Amino acid sequence: MTTPRLQRASPGLLREPNVSRLLFADPRLAPIWALLRIYVGYEWLMAGWEKITNPAGVWVGEKAGTAVGGFLTGALAKTGGAHPDVQGWYAWFLQHVALPNAATFSYLVAYGEVLVGAALIVGLFTGIAAFFGGVMNASYLLAGTISTNPLLFILATWLVLGWRVAGWWGLDRWVLALFGVRATPPAAEGPSAAEPATVR
Repeated sequence: MTTPRLQRASPGLLREPNVSRLLFADPRLAPIWALLRIYVGYEWLMAGWEKITNPAGVWVGEKAGTAVGGFLTGALAKTGGAHPDVQGWYAWFLQHVALPNAATFSYLVAYGEVLVGAALIVGLFTGIAAFFGGVMNASYLLAGTISTNPLLFILATWLVLGWRVAGWWGLDRWVLALFGVRATPPAAEGPSAAEPATVR
């Protein structure tokens, strides 16, 4: 008589909550994620394109760094008071790292916004693009600029969380498979994929 052997469940096979699977891994919600992704991508693409095609050339070109320098100087002016808009540690970064390299940051911002926007629109490396978009939003917020940054930061965070399905209606559906990443969202494979076997 053979005694059933208890198999220890792997931590990697922990069951994902149903709500989380529905929101972040169910391909039935792919159309909603696609609309969200394209909206955020459009906002980034237009913001970057306006900088690159700026007729005054204050973002890219001979005068690169002019606009960024003005922005950083304005941010440094917000460091006073008991509750400053720009915290001291970030002001140090702006003054000693960003401002002396304003021209470099100008190119990074302009082309970074275009690349993030284009990647989100076509659904290519959605999670990575959304992450760097969120980093830019956070940088602007830390520099004391509100505008659309809070909303875009929240949406970028959701896109990072939903990367498995956010690019399902996009290039991620095929491109990620080339890198060995699961091409089909887990929710499409049924609940058994997330349930570890305990006895055999």
